[in-house]
Formats: sequence, C-alpha cells, structure tokens
Amino acid sequence: MNTSLTNAARLLGAGLRALLVLTVVTGIVYPLVVTGVAQGLFPGKANGSEVTAGGGVVGSSLIGQAYDLPLKDGQETPEPDLRWFQGRPQNGLGTNTVNTRYALVLSGATNRSADNAELVRWVKEAKAAVVEDNSVPGHPVKPSDVPADAVTSSGSGLDPHISPEYADLQVRRVAERNDLPVARVQRLVDTHTTPRTLGFIGEPRVNVLELNIALKALKGGADGH
Repeated sequence: MNTSLTNAARLLGAGLRALLVLTVVTGIVYPLVVTGVAQGLFPGKANGSEVTAGGGVVGSSLIGQAYDLPLKDGQETPEPDLRWFQGRPQNGLGTNTVNTRYALVLSGATNRSADNAELVRWVKEAKAAVVEDNSVPGHPVKPSDVPADAVTSSGSGLDPHISPEYADLQVRRVAERNDLPVARVQRLVDTHTTPRTLGFIGEPRVNVLELNIALKALKGGADGH
C-alpha cells in the first residue's frame, strides 16, 4: 500500500512539475520571445498594420471600412457617402449571435452558389446602385462597365482593396462631389494603384482607406487655395 501511494505521489509530482514547466515555456517564455522578435523586426505588422492620419490611428491597411452617411430616423441601412471612394460590398459579413452586448465585426463569405436567388438579387441591386451613383452628367455608366468586385464581397467580407477598374469608375463622381478636377483625382488613383506582387502574383489593387486619406489631403489643399 505504501509503495502504491509513493508511486502515485511521485507520478503526481512529476505531472505537476511538467505542467508548471510547460506553462512557463509555452504560456510565458514563447509568447514573449515571439512578441519581442515581431516588435523588433516587423513592428508595423505586429501592431495590426495601423494606418495613421491627422495624428491618430484611423484604421488598418488590412481591413476594409465603410464610408456611409449617418443613419436617418427610421433608417436601418445607411446610404453610402458618395464624396468618398467606396469599397466592396459587405454582404459576406456574418452576424454576431453569441455575444449580443457588443457590435462585433465578423468576417465570412456568403457561401452561396452562383445561381442562388438571394445572391443574384444582391448583385443586380449592387450593379444598379453603382450605375446610378457613378453616372454624372455627360458621362453615364453602363452596366457592362461595372467590374465584378464592385458588386460582390470578398471571401472574408473585409477586403480593403478594390480593382483599379472600380476605382477609375468612381473618379468622375468623386471629383464632382468634391469640386475637384477629374485629372487630379485620376492621378490620385494612379498613384495609389499597387501592381502585381513581384510582377506576376495577384492582381493590381487599390487600398480604399489609403486612397481616401490622400483624397482628404487633396481636398484640404484645394480648399486652402
């Protein structure tokens, strides 16, 4: 009996020591080392790829934002603020059903097939809105001019980029709404267009947050004159 108790105590002690060591190594030492290396070599990425403007953090270059007008009385869906470049639709965003106390932003795709009736309706409505919003006097937008990323959400629903084609489509509307020359707004888009990575990976893209920050600076400069 004493031998059995001794063996059990020895095994329990060994297990507790192993638990303590693993807790310290994996719960304290490893996170500190990884955090230190990340902060030393990639501080920007380690801190969430923050984008600053006007002396403060205004977002992340990895997460898209909505540029909407404040909700009116009785309105459930905000209208886009057409003074700004708009990102991709956010129909892929999920709803928070677990913690209803906070309005959390959840990512996710629609997971609907191409012939799904709801998805088809979303695309048709989005295309009609893009045509209407971006048509300016003398320069109507045709449905065939609307690129796919203007009417579909990304796989995460949080893509911060749009295609150069979609950005170009918005140039005249943004210029008109802000009383800016079309050529200056177009140059802004061209300057903020990122080419394919290494020349062959991915597609050319425009970060909407960074573009709108530059647009705000351009508006400020124009107002100053």
